[in-house]
Amino acid sequence: MSFTLKTLIETMEKNPALAGADRLRQRLDMLDELDACLMRAGDASGPADVALRHRAEAIRTQWEALNAACYDFMRDEIRQGVAPSGLLRWMKDAAFEPGDAYDFRDELLSGVLAFDEPDAGIAELPSEMVFYQPTPARHIVDMIERTGLGDGDVLVDLGSGLGHVPLLAAICTGARCIGIELEQAYVQAAQRCAQTLHLGRVRFVQQDARVADVSEGTVFYLYTPFVGSVLSTVLDTLRQEASARDIRICTFGPCTATVAKQSWLKAVDPLKPGRIAVFRAS
Repeated sequence: MSFTLKTLIETMEKNPALAGADRLRQRLDMLDELDACLMRAGDASGPADVALRHRAEAIRTQWEALNAACYDFMRDEIRQGVAPSGLLRWMKDAAFEPGDAYDFRDELLSGVLAFDEPDAGIAELPSEMVFYQPTPARHIVDMIERTGLGDGDVLVDLGSGLGHVPLLAAICTGARCIGIELEQAYVQAAQRCAQTLHLGRVRFVQQDARVADVSEGTVFYLYTPFVGSVLSTVLDTLRQEASARDIRICTFGPCTATVAKQSWLKAVDPLKPGRIAVFRAS
């Protein structure tokens, strides 16, 4: 075992202030560091190493229980329909960082949403469909703020996966939110989460985005859920919607380059690598 692990465990054990509800972020960060230290330490099995591992597991159990209590409090706020002050505080606790890496906010959101396992296996992806990855939580908050998402909006997430974007948007705003997802197991898990949290303004639809009804949408989100002809077909549909009303299209990942080339769209602010892009019809 490394001295770094011993020092970290002693810090975690000897600082009672870290058990406070206002130290959630520090606990999440230090638990991640604990995992990294244990990985670096490898499989050392001497008596001192075993003792350190036992201490590490004991404090992990204690801190995860403290974190779970924080998540329960936030879930209660959401179910009661009050402003989720606790969740929002932590979501805005750190400066925005570009890129697709995850941070403590994603662990927090995962703890609050508490998805259960999908009922069935995940089907093999059809051609031109892209493997699902959740949008980092800080990007969802950034998108909500930059689009001014509010009571009069309907957010449509095309390729919503487990529903992180519609769920967090429904929690934080008065917008109605729709997740459109081809994988039925994801749709069912997302809908169960929405029901558990009493989120009546969000729903999930199991459907191919090329044929889905998007006529209610005012804000559309795509985290490169598909490429090639599928993406082209969806963009053609959105162009028709834009001819009838004002809409915003938000993109993250490689599909942004394709969307930025659409002659009927204009970015509302300069495109920045590793940040959601927001477009309006020109």
